Amino acid sequence: MKQGLKLIFQHLSGLLTKKINGSCVCALITKTDVGLFAVDPEDFAVGRELRMHGKYGTDEIERVKPFLTPDSRALIVGAHIGTLAIPISKLCKEVVAIEANPNTYELLTKNITLNAASNCQAINIAASNKEETLQFLLSRSNSGGSKRVPKNKEYIYYYDKPEEVSVNAFSLDQYLDDTEFDIIVMDIEGSEYFALQGMQNILSKAKLLAVEFIPHHLKNVSGVTVAQFLSVIELHFSRLTIPTQNITVEAPGFLPTLSDMYNREQGDEGILFTNV
Repeated sequence: MKQGLKLIFQHLSGLLTKKINGSCVCALITKTDVGLFAVDPEDFAVGRELRMHGKYGTDEIERVKPFLTPDSRALIVGAHIGTLAIPISKLCKEVVAIEANPNTYELLTKNITLNAASNCQAINIAASNKEETLQFLLSRSNSGGSKRVPKNKEYIYYYDKPEEVSVNAFSLDQYLDDTEFDIIVMDIEGSEYFALQGMQNILSKAKLLAVEFIPHHLKNVSGVTVAQFLSVIELHFSRLTIPTQNITVEAPGFLPTLSDMYNREQGDEGILFTNV
């Protein structure tokens, strides 16, 4: 009940913010500690954090820093408006930023220009295990929550009346010309299993995979088990760190640790798989 009321409040607050700014305002410019970012005035998640506090994702950036050098290449899958991709681009040679939501992609490209991030390449596709057309929800009060149409159509994915559109999806192993990346950061709201299936070659060369782990996404969006989720990861990495739990486990502990989190409905916005 409380969660439902919170979602309704976010949706109404986003609508009010958009109305106050006028129907012709498509973005607001925010000044943050890592640059300028254009945000959707209706976005009450990342957008609100940037408008109110001038920062977002600082902890995640700090966690990937040790794996980056000036010669590194980074792949950000689910780049949203660039709050991770653009700061990371200042720490490495090149960033490839994948974003499926066409509206968010427009803001991403504007933010790359605003911050003169010439080494950050934005690509407007969805990551999957094959070339296909996906039905995709464009979330409104939390545009970062945009996702493939879930297998189970729960209220939490539809409370803000998202538009459903078709997007082009590809295997990243097949789509990208260069498949060597030092780090991969992935936040694609339940499509992780399919995207990881389609990038086994990329994963085999990476030092770090930071990926969102949300139990209700596995259950309702992709419809896969924890074991299936791990099956496309565990061949490439030997260690798992879970920041919210403050624990690190070796490969034999992957399944019991994440299964326990799944059963407790405990998620993490960026669990870290490494080989060091």
